[in-house]
Formats: sequence, C-alpha cells, structure tokens
Amino acid sequence: MPLTRTFACLLLAAAAPALAQSADPQPPRPAGEQVITPQVDRRDVKLPRFASNDISVGLFGGRYATANFGSSTVTGLRLGYHITEDVFVEGAYGRAKVTDEAFRQIFPNGGIFPTPKQNLTYYNVVAGYNLLPGEVFFGRSNAKISQGYVVAGVGSTDFAGQKRQTVVAGFGLRVVFTSWFAAQVDVRDHIYSLDLLGKRQSNHNLEATAGLTFTF
Repeated sequence: MPLTRTFACLLLAAAAPALAQSADPQPPRPAGEQVITPQVDRRDVKLPRFASNDISVGLFGGRYATANFGSSTVTGLRLGYHITEDVFVEGAYGRAKVTDEAFRQIFPNGGIFPTPKQNLTYYNVVAGYNLLPGEVFFGRSNAKISQGYVVAGVGSTDFAGQKRQTVVAGFGLRVVFTSWFAAQVDVRDHIYSLDLLGKRQSNHNLEATAGLTFTF
C-alpha cells in the first residue's frame, strides 16, 4: 500500500507541468489568418480581347416622296456609333432625282425646273433609341435578334437650288444576323420648307428605305 501511494505521487508530480501548460489559455488567432498556405505556382493568364462593335457603316435604298413632285428612288449611306446598348447616333447622306413631269404635261411652256429632273441631296445627324428588343423567327428553329427603334435629328436638304434646314424623325427595325452584319428598314419624315410654287410652305417628305449594316 505505501508502494502504491508512492507510485501515484510520482505520477502526479510528473504530470503537473503538462496539466499546468494545458490550463493556460491559448492566444486568439488573428481574424483572416490563412491556416494552410497552398504551394501552387500561379500562371500568367492572357485575357481575351472581344470586339466592341460600336461603329456601324450601312448602305440603303428606297423611295423618297417629295411634296408636290411624287416619289423618287433614293440611295445613300449611313455611319453610326452605338454609345450604349440602347442609345446610338447616326449620320446619313442621301441622293434622289426628282422630276416635274406632271407639271410639264399641264403647262405648255415647260415645268417648274429648268430641266426635267433635279438632284435632291440631304445629310442629317440623328439620335436613336432601341425601344423594342426581341427576336425574328425564320422557320421554327432559327431566330435572330431584332431591335425596334426611334430616331430624331436635324440636317440640311439641297433641292432645286435651295438649301433648307431639315428636321428628321422616324422609326425602324433592325435584324441582327451575325455579330458584324445586320439588315434594317426605316421610315423617316424629312420636314423642311420650299417656295418653288410661289408660296413658301413647310413640307413633310416621307422616306421608306431598306439597307445593310456592317459593324466593327
């Protein structure tokens, strides 16, 4: 019995330092300290460059209705810049040949113009907004992105020796076939005044066109 007691005392004496050390509180670990440090070699990654496709160039053709002189074929080109996904600006140049043949059939001494046909040219700058984004289906399984939009702006019209400030407003539909190619149709009203018939009056000259647009 004394032997057992002596042995127990020796065990307690030997375990006392370890018990005292375990009783001491551990210092708190700093917040956010990384516990495991990964041994991974980092690679240099080259980020891909995607085309922004903000600039567009287009050709168009259609009919231009000149007040009092009927409609004529019009052709031209457009240059646009897309500021955001929905807002864009666009400049346009168009050219048509207008005839006064109807007046020449009435007046025996000739028509309104010095020659039977007169050139009409215009340029304008408009701002546009995409109102109706959607899709156009070609068949059951082929769909393309479409954008309905409105435009408004100002420009100038040169017709029969008169240059007039012009207000332009209209709407259109664009169908996007690829990231760089689209087709669009437009209806625009060119508002300016003329005095070819002896009285100056404001005229609404409607234009309906279709065209192709390339973006880059």
